[in-house]
Amino acid sequence: MIKKILVANRGEIAIRVMRSCREMDIRSVAVFSEADRSSMHVRYADEAYFIGPSPSSESYLKIDNIIDAAKKSNVDAIHPGYGFLSENAEFSKRCKKEGIIFIGPSAEVISVMGDKISARQKMVDSGVPVVPGNKECISSAEEAIKIVEKVGLPVMIKASAGGGGKGMRLVKQMSDLANGIRAAKSEALASFSDDSVYIEKYIESPHHIEFQILADSFGNTIHLCERECSIQRRHQKVIEETPSPLMTAKLRDEMGKHAIAAAESVAYEGAGTVEFLVDNNLNYYFLEMNTRLQVEHPITERVVGVDLVKQQIKIANGEKLQITQEEVSQNGHAIECRIYAEDPDNNFMPYPGLIKHITEPLGLGVRHDGYVYEGYEIPMYYDPMISKLIIWANTREEAIKRMKRALYAYKITGVKTSIKFLERIMKTPDFVNGKYDTHFIEDNEDFLMKAEKCVADCEDVAIIAAFIDYTDKLKPKETGKTNESTNNWKEFGRRKNILRL
Repeated sequence: MIKKILVANRGEIAIRVMRSCREMDIRSVAVFSEADRSSMHVRYADEAYFIGPSPSSESYLKIDNIIDAAKKSNVDAIHPGYGFLSENAEFSKRCKKEGIIFIGPSAEVISVMGDKISARQKMVDSGVPVVPGNKECISSAEEAIKIVEKVGLPVMIKASAGGGGKGMRLVKQMSDLANGIRAAKSEALASFSDDSVYIEKYIESPHHIEFQILADSFGNTIHLCERECSIQRRHQKVIEETPSPLMTAKLRDEMGKHAIAAAESVAYEGAGTVEFLVDNNLNYYFLEMNTRLQVEHPITERVVGVDLVKQQIKIANGEKLQITQEEVSQNGHAIECRIYAEDPDNNFMPYPGLIKHITEPLGLGVRHDGYVYEGYEIPMYYDPMISKLIIWANTREEAIKRMKRALYAYKITGVKTSIKFLERIMKTPDFVNGKYDTHFIEDNEDFLMKAEKCVADCEDVAIIAAFIDYTDKLKPKETGKTNESTNNWKEFGRRKNILRL
């Protein structure tokens, strides 16, 4: 029986897991690096253990350090969250060796699905559609030429052990093939210590759609419908929604069955995600399987009404799924925006720094999964995501309007963020109409990257100026008398409201 869980992660996902633990009366243990001593997840946990210096390679990616903390705290299980060691087969294997439950699939499953070539072969054997391409790693330029001649240009060169858009190159002309392979192999080696690459036919104007699956150890596997993840920047998701505007009932049923088949082909256990590419003719192809909890899992939770972290823990505890496929249904519409500390005007460069002020959005249908607070300094060592803003409403139109309202209310000073950029996405006709694919950002670049009108920036500056003026009035005067005015807050409010007119 799982009574105590170590969360081998940080930031918002660590807090998210700990919240479900608390609701299940399970004690939670945090781990932290030097940079995270004051992080919110450390405060929220029942216990916390230091695991090393700030760089993740010396802390959150150190298996020995995580295991040592698990032993010291005498936990029953480890939840890896996402990123870091969540899809590390050696970590899963080590947990099993130490007698600690790994809340996720087995090391064997992680290895098979983590290698894109072996995963492709599993899908072919299971009858799941795959993108045309080669079945093995490219061994020579001659072999690559033969494959390209067979599937036709353009093609995508992909790292076998890749993820996050690394080790990928688009080739549109045969003359660029050799350079594309060389660049992909070099990046793959640097990122994954494995330079194996393969070739796939490039799907023009694809939609990125993923299916959430759950599977227990008793042979029960279900899907919890789809998430639309096509709004991406550099192959990184920016906004997700469910249901997908592209989806039909027939397509959902077919893709859902193939997602289940993909999971069953490796005897999957736990929560996972099967990702597909869908073309404009609604042909779909297996892309990859993520053997962990996804960043965007909250929108599925909100629409389907299932706590995925609790399900992960129950499955790891040897319990049967209590929900059948027939009982799964979608209620309303949910959208998630990822809030990053980054500078959209400077090629989206990360923007670490001190949070001076934060006002989080509230109200009906608003969920905010974050971890920063006033006075917290965002470290330079990790992913710059500040939070996830999740909106639910009865309809997609209402959800978009609610997201606009929530983004408007979301105020952060001290660091630059992607909030204004996300606001512009919500106003883009292609998004509003649900007519978009993975090229959405580049297709709408002129609109999304246009300079902000002064009304927004000037308003913020004026409000700050008014506040500074207010604080100055609170300071003792040279005569030694204090400012006895009782109407400063009213005056500040009036100035702020006037600026909003």
